[in-house]
Amino acid sequence: MTKPILYDYWRSSAGYRVRIALNLKGLPFDSVPIDLLAGAQRSPEHLERNPQGLVPAIDLDGETLTQSLAIIEYLDETTPAPWLIPDQATARARVRSLSHAIAMDIHPVCNLKVVRHVCDLTGGGDETKAAWMRAFIRPGIEAIETLLDHPSTGAFCHGDAPTMADCCLIPQLYNAERWSIDHSDLTRTSRVAASCNALEAFQAAHPDRFAPT
Repeated sequence: MTKPILYDYWRSSAGYRVRIALNLKGLPFDSVPIDLLAGAQRSPEHLERNPQGLVPAIDLDGETLTQSLAIIEYLDETTPAPWLIPDQATARARVRSLSHAIAMDIHPVCNLKVVRHVCDLTGGGDETKAAWMRAFIRPGIEAIETLLDHPSTGAFCHGDAPTMADCCLIPQLYNAERWSIDHSDLTRTSRVAASCNALEAFQAAHPDRFAPT
């Protein structure tokens, strides 16, 4: 595998997921920032990488891939252990279910362009943004808390090693904290988060490490 080039925004949940996965796989990568606030995602250069005008996009193995979960699954299929998706069918479905509950249900409605559109329609400002985030993030994490009440939950979302589900959970909790959404009472989620945050792979992917200087 050639050294990946990740086109990313430091606070992007989707990019954060991929950074964690690359680190867990032990794959060094070059990071190219795409400034979402400045509209760089709509530049002709980036639209050629990703016609959706989203991040992340990643160049590896002579291809440009988009969509964070597809990238993580590709990494799992093309690089050695540690595996981020189990090989047993039921376990694989559970990890994907947890991942999708975050990446496909919580994250999309809290996307930057969605919240901007809500504010444009309502004439709202920062409080509207915060209220919108609270309306979707906290209930979504509460659902994850319930899904973690399962015999297969271990130190991590599934078992005792991180999976794609953990790659999705930690960025979503970062977003919750960013919007002052308390989740400390969700004990299973907090316990899994502590296991993740103790690992260098998660620490090295944190947005603070990629914030513009």
